[in-house]
Amino acid sequence: MSKIRFRPVAAISGIAAAVALSTSLSAQASQLWKFQINVNAGDEQFKIAEEWAKNVAEKSDGEIEIELLPSSSIVGNNETLDAVGAGILQGHITDPSYFAGKNPAFAVYGNMVGAWSDPYQFLDYMRNYGGEERYNALVEPYNVHLIRAGAMIPEALITKRKIETMEDFKGLKIRAPEGMVSNIFQLAGAAPVNLPTSEVYTALEKGVIDAADYTVFATNYTQGYHKYAPAAAYPGFHSMPMMGISLNKDIWESLSAEDQKMLEDSVDEFVDALYNQLTEADQEQVKIAKENGVTISTLSPEELKKFRSAAQQEWNNWREKTPAAKDAVESITAYLKQNDLL
Repeated sequence: MSKIRFRPVAAISGIAAAVALSTSLSAQASQLWKFQINVNAGDEQFKIAEEWAKNVAEKSDGEIEIELLPSSSIVGNNETLDAVGAGILQGHITDPSYFAGKNPAFAVYGNMVGAWSDPYQFLDYMRNYGGEERYNALVEPYNVHLIRAGAMIPEALITKRKIETMEDFKGLKIRAPEGMVSNIFQLAGAAPVNLPTSEVYTALEKGVIDAADYTVFATNYTQGYHKYAPAAAYPGFHSMPMMGISLNKDIWESLSAEDQKMLEDSVDEFVDALYNQLTEADQEQVKIAKENGVTISTLSPEELKKFRSAAQQEWNNWREKTPAAKDAVESITAYLKQNDLL
């Protein structure tokens, strides 16, 4: 994991003053917006986001152009919220968990571990059950407006043995980062091990770990982890980061209702394209993996309920951190219960 870099607020303010002109763009004039995304330029997510930027230019007849910048191009990933609010960037595409130091509610929205097994569960909550309104209440004091919420696909688990029930977690030595992920696996009966991602392959080879929370199936398989972990929990169910597509609030409010609607629709199309392309890549690799003897299994809906029930103890710890985190946890939990997911 790369080291998080901090810049003094005064430095951000100084940069903001130098670029203040860019944040006072007229809604009627042609606009160039710099959007920083929290992935590298070669990543599939970056390429799909570039297509979204082109789509916005086409839909606006060239009146809005978006320059997409890879991770840490202008500021660190944990600084983009302040940078967008100050006008250093006009927007960002990112996981809100980077801002958990400002308010733990960002971590809850960013990835309430164990809550979601499908992106469209989360998007239904955000779009139709008040999630986006709650999230905007969190970010608008920073002069940032969430255009629409997006989500990555759930991460798979690479493992040496099948995972089909909660019993299968008992004693499982699983690589997991410290914090919510590690705590929830422990509540499920596993034995979490904190290791950097660079050591996962060797740790599997030497038996230091039996399984790993790493990333999506396609990446896991193409990097060869199946050699020492010939099973996988897929589709995943434990970790599914939010992808927030946000704009400077002053700019958002300067736009016509028609342009605001165009941006919301364009983000929905972007989110659908991301889901379809990442899922297709996963399924292609699942097919190859099965042909090469990898065992694919996952938790049934009833077992998923048990996993969420175990996770609730950790969710409740986050619930107590701030009023916004309490609202986030309670509203998500209510959604899960209402939709027979908990």
